[in-house]
Amino acid sequence: MDARLDYAGNPVGARIVKHVVSASRAAHDSSLPAATRELVQLRTSQINGCAVCVDQHAKDAAHAGETSVRLNLVAAWREATVFTEAERAALELTEQGTRIADGAGGVTDEAWAEAARHYDEEQLTALVSLIAVMNAWNRLNVITRQPAGDYRPGQWG
Repeated sequence: MDARLDYAGNPVGARIVKHVVSASRAAHDSSLPAATRELVQLRTSQINGCAVCVDQHAKDAAHAGETSVRLNLVAAWREATVFTEAERAALELTEQGTRIADGAGGVTDEAWAEAARHYDEEQLTALVSLIAVMNAWNRLNVITRQPAGDYRPGQWG
């Protein structure tokens, strides 16, 4: 499959990508645990059907030491016993924040309270921002049909 558009290959797209990368970096430079970041990025990408992001974040997580069991169970995290309470709260917030149009009222107070029980204000800010940024990446990639499968861990920094 060929991409419909090289959005980073034109001046407007390059400027947009520069800002999305900067937002991604801010979330990554926070105190939000690295394992949580990878799980959130992977789950967001699974929900949105973004193959290029699933490829990247599964490979980056594995390269960083994440187990294949946990990576394979992210899509079914509710029934899995391998995630911490904090990770489960982050995954619930991720799902509700990604599926805003599917739920009346967006993110529930219960999901927010559970995430706030496990993460401080800086971490919550990073978590919410990461969910939003991943949704932006997913949409850029899905709309333009970016091909997946060739990603190498660390390729994008």
